[in-house]
Amino acid sequence: MPTAEGTEYVDHEMLTDGVVERRLYQLDLAGTAKDEYTLVCLPTGLGKTAVSLLVTAECLAEHEGGKSLLLAPTKPLVQQHADFYREALEIPDEEVVVFTGEVRPDERADLWADATVVVATPQVVENDLVGGRIDLGPVVHCTFDECHRATGDYAYNYIAERYHAEADDPLVTGMSASPGGDEEAILEVCENLGIRQVEVKTDDDPDVEQYTHETEVEWETVTLPDELLAIRDALKDVIRDRMETLKELGVTNRTSPDLSENDVRDIQSKLQRLMDNDDSAGYEGMSMLAEVRKLRTAVTYVETQSVESLRKYFERQRNAARSSGASKASQRFVSDPRVREAMEKAEGFDDLHPKYSAARRLIAETLAIHDGERVIVFTESRDTAGALTDFLGDHFETRRFVGQGDREGSDGMTQTQQQEVLDDFRAGEFEVLVSTSVAEEGLDVPEVDLVLFYEPVPTAIRSIQRKGRTGRQAEGRVVVLKAEDTRDETYFWISRRREQRMEDELRELKSAVEDLETELDAGEQVSLGDFAGGEDLDQGLREFGEQEQEDEEEAEADDGESTTEQAAASESGESGSGGGEADVAAAGATDGVVATARGDDETVEVVADQRETDSSIARELSRREDVDVRLETLAVGDYVLSDRVAVERKSVEDFLASLTGGDRSLFEQVGDLARHYSRPVLVLEGGDLYEQRNVHPNAVRGALASLAIDFDCSVLHTDDEADTTELLHVVAGREQDLSEREVDVHGEKQAKTLAEQQEYVVSSIADVGPVTARSLLSHFGTVEAVMTAREEDLLEVEGVGQVTADRIRTVVGSDYDGEE
Repeated sequence: MPTAEGTEYVDHEMLTDGVVERRLYQLDLAGTAKDEYTLVCLPTGLGKTAVSLLVTAECLAEHEGGKSLLLAPTKPLVQQHADFYREALEIPDEEVVVFTGEVRPDERADLWADATVVVATPQVVENDLVGGRIDLGPVVHCTFDECHRATGDYAYNYIAERYHAEADDPLVTGMSASPGGDEEAILEVCENLGIRQVEVKTDDDPDVEQYTHETEVEWETVTLPDELLAIRDALKDVIRDRMETLKELGVTNRTSPDLSENDVRDIQSKLQRLMDNDDSAGYEGMSMLAEVRKLRTAVTYVETQSVESLRKYFERQRNAARSSGASKASQRFVSDPRVREAMEKAEGFDDLHPKYSAARRLIAETLAIHDGERVIVFTESRDTAGALTDFLGDHFETRRFVGQGDREGSDGMTQTQQQEVLDDFRAGEFEVLVSTSVAEEGLDVPEVDLVLFYEPVPTAIRSIQRKGRTGRQAEGRVVVLKAEDTRDETYFWISRRREQRMEDELRELKSAVEDLETELDAGEQVSLGDFAGGEDLDQGLREFGEQEQEDEEEAEADDGESTTEQAAASESGESGSGGGEADVAAAGATDGVVATARGDDETVEVVADQRETDSSIARELSRREDVDVRLETLAVGDYVLSDRVAVERKSVEDFLASLTGGDRSLFEQVGDLARHYSRPVLVLEGGDLYEQRNVHPNAVRGALASLAIDFDCSVLHTDDEADTTELLHVVAGREQDLSEREVDVHGEKQAKTLAEQQEYVVSSIADVGPVTARSLLSHFGTVEAVMTAREEDLLEVEGVGQVTADRIRTVVGSDYDGEE
């Protein structure tokens, strides 16, 4: 569909006219992705999301009543994608829903039922799958944005496994500008997501070239002044001494302070082996290595960041050394005379770090001399981001952009604050955005005239993502600052080598993935099945792409829709594996009866605390056909297996730490458990209770005796999360099948004390929970006062946010409707 300006847009029954520009490379990629599980690799800013949208539109047109699921790693990116889909798809806006942690679980279940498109963070979808709140059966297209994150135990992997196993007509599209720095990493992503085809487009492709502009990388070298070199050298002298000690322990042959992270990990693994053999040298060396890590961080700050950041880091270390239970590494660090001298020199340094001066000059050139409008400065350090924002703010209109988590000495930004900053930047309200890595991966940051890296980025993924912020609509400039004779120069060479490799490896991967198709189809990790791809794209996306090729030279290029993606940290559990069947049977047998002997159609229920999703246990239980997992915020315990059995799970390390550190919270937790459930269980997970140093065996025996006698609590030991999973499965089966007991999250024990009853009443309101209930009662004094409090008064209570305050007022102030 041409416009008055000559730009043509995709014409499709599911797409709004005039939104998605017709681009040959997007249509070609969509044609492949429609018929195969596909990894789409496309430079940042060239519309990977538009490719996914085209596939989604076709799948929804073909499958009446089908759903689409789009996963993105951060809340701002989820919101951005949802806004684009609402604009582009010819469906009611309310059928495109957002799933993040800010949406209550029971609301998500209702929204899922009525949604056509769900845009979500992976952790939320993982939790909903574990808790049985959503059904992937009707999902006809699942997109994994920034899919290079699908490694290790990231939530994408569990979702992909469930999707391939449960969807009626599964189709997967992975999207990334840079799926990995080597073939092995890319293959891992493909295997984890069940991808069979890799499609790569680069800036050099004829159908892409017209939409990009040159982005050459310039490297600017700065020289550290003598004062900063003196601070660095003093810190390196301490590292050298500590390395001598580690060499004497036999865990390294190196004494140079210029260690790589691989060197550190190698030393750590050797020390761990000594500790596993109860060799005191291992513990001594591990403490020494911890100090080396602190010293290396300080060197990095002074070499590559700023004196302001170094001062903040020193202050945090002083606070850590003064805290109760401070480690020996922290105490040695701040007490060493050379470190103390370095601290004094840092406090007395009143000049600018040379990177500050270079950044100011480069930005001034861009904005004043070359008439630029916007600049992004990326830095690895949140401390530097704050200090640099303050410094540049004296010369330019500057704002900071960081992640949502608070850290010591640095507040994070809310999702609303992040969006406001980006909107203002896009609207030209300020000139310079100083950002940490949160803005690197795909968030729709507007085109800029200069991307300035405050330090080199050694990882190909991050470097390519960052460079994608410029050169979309006009020739942009990318400058990387590096300090001479520092680790910046090491990162410089690593970065150049990895990026040079990236494109070649992606192209080689095409044939490699094709060779692996048979192996992937038969893979044990994911049940891929055969996707009956059906017809080509409705209205002939493939044929349309071929026609577009013939008209390519006469078509006027327009910049079109730039949709990109973002990532940030992550929070994912470890992937567990089940134990042996013989062990399970033996553990579950009582009086000759095996607890797991159930009818084929019978299931047991396990209620898991929401916070337990950080482990693999709830996720592993949810994979089992005979287990229904429900996630709740439990008042006591980590798992509820019946009306009389609840389980508190602790690592052996945490249990022993409670014996030596004077922390009574474990016994308080078990006491709460025993007041609510007549058969409380404590699971101790991990190593041997009696082989830990600094804990006398009699102290362990005394604690176990107290738990058994004083609290009537059964203490069971498991080897690891997989073993705990099997144990919970067996106990739930015994309780619910053999004893025919029901699951009750409130227990069956005796009447609660008055305080417990008050806490129970307040905590029963959704989104409150026991901790917040105690805060509310402490603040207002009575249940009545809590229930009649105004919203603004509720917000003054620690732990009560807008969502919780709204929910309390809604529950207390709404008319009762018994039929609702």
